[in-house]
Amino acid sequence: MGLALLGAVSQGILWGIMVLGVFITYKLLDIADLTVDGSFALGGCVCAVLVVGGVDPLVAILAAMLAGMVAGAVTGFLHTVFEIPAILAGILTQIGLWSINLRIMGKSNTPLLKNETIFSKVTDMTGLSTNAGAIVVGLVAAVLIIVVLYWFFGTEIGSACRATGNNEAMVRALGVNTKVTKMIALVLSNGLVGLSGGLICESQKYADIGMGTGAIVIGLAAIVIGEVLWRVLPGAKLHSFGGRLASAVVGSVVYFLIRAIVLQMGMDANDMKLLSAIIVALALCIPVVWEKYQLKRSYTRAARSEGGR
Repeated sequence: MGLALLGAVSQGILWGIMVLGVFITYKLLDIADLTVDGSFALGGCVCAVLVVGGVDPLVAILAAMLAGMVAGAVTGFLHTVFEIPAILAGILTQIGLWSINLRIMGKSNTPLLKNETIFSKVTDMTGLSTNAGAIVVGLVAAVLIIVVLYWFFGTEIGSACRATGNNEAMVRALGVNTKVTKMIALVLSNGLVGLSGGLICESQKYADIGMGTGAIVIGLAAIVIGEVLWRVLPGAKLHSFGGRLASAVVGSVVYFLIRAIVLQMGMDANDMKLLSAIIVALALCIPVVWEKYQLKRSYTRAARSEGGR
């Protein structure tokens, strides 16, 4: 049980980088970018082919990130230049990436069992277990990415990207080209998704054509779970941008822990998609129900105080 939970934490952190990418489009641009399912697998496929070809594992991961950025640029191009709705543009890119990923690998999956990865390097140098090494690598990568994102979205162009999702008409009225800000956000988002796909590929020692299936659902679930947890923490500032970024990674870890615990309790692995949908639905419904309850409670208190007078 302990080993399974440790593995869930390591996977949660690595997937948390993908969740940060989903956070950019879903929370900042208010777009559910379905490119994610394809760009995640793209990152894994590119990384696997390069590692098998003898390329340094770190270079392979960076190449996976660049591949994800290209996928995001395609979606951004379809959306901003040809004015295709963002969700449809993402679907088109995702469908196209299925064939591209198959072309890149030449087969449905590529094993890395005999190849050195960044995780095997860390475990060899430190003597840590496989899961502990993955946690160390994931934490270092996640912290660096959160710091860079916090800095970038505090710059002028980064602030414009954040404002685009809040009020696009106002941003356009201020003279900002919202097509550029959307393109930047989509490229950055899918770059992180591709990076996560590369890390997951090296962590699990194989890449599969379907490894990105359901990634967007995991991303949305982790974001909502993280925000719910962040909201209930005493003294936590949900509106703190750095806190929101960190909560996305924490939400990913919690999501994978829930999955691991449920599987250990004997749930059929084939029902995991249903469980994911239920987790997302509950995470979205609970805050709404709680706010309505709090509002009703405040009205009742006000009515009682008025009646007491």
